[in-house]
Amino acid sequence: MEVINSLGRRKTAVARIFVSEGKGNITINKRELKEYFPSEILQYIVLQPLNLLQVSEKYDIKVNLDGGGPKGQAEALRLAITRALMEIDPESRPQLKAAGFVTRDPREVERKKPGQPKARKRFQFSKR
Repeated sequence: MEVINSLGRRKTAVARIFVSEGKGNITINKRELKEYFPSEILQYIVLQPLNLLQVSEKYDIKVNLDGGGPKGQAEALRLAITRALMEIDPESRPQLKAAGFVTRDPREVERKKPGQPKARKRFQFSKR
């Protein structure tokens, strides 16, 4: 199997991944998965598509992660892994779609408007 590359995005995080056959090693920005995401929850999010298809020990994944916070990065990586797995085995798509991993979450931070402290919050109104 040749190297499959894939892209995943979430909020402002971008994950570019390279999947090859191997022993299940995940390297993120030249660091191990457990070192990059110390939180068990974020590790779980990243490994969800691999665990669903029971292929977590089958592929080595090299990741370039950029932008966003830890949660956004983990979810961007999950989408990238899902897309790569669908490219490797198109029959796995219905399973991944049913779990909700195929859809890119389009929610972004709304911009701050002028004359307001935040995007929707207004300064306190004073009648007098």
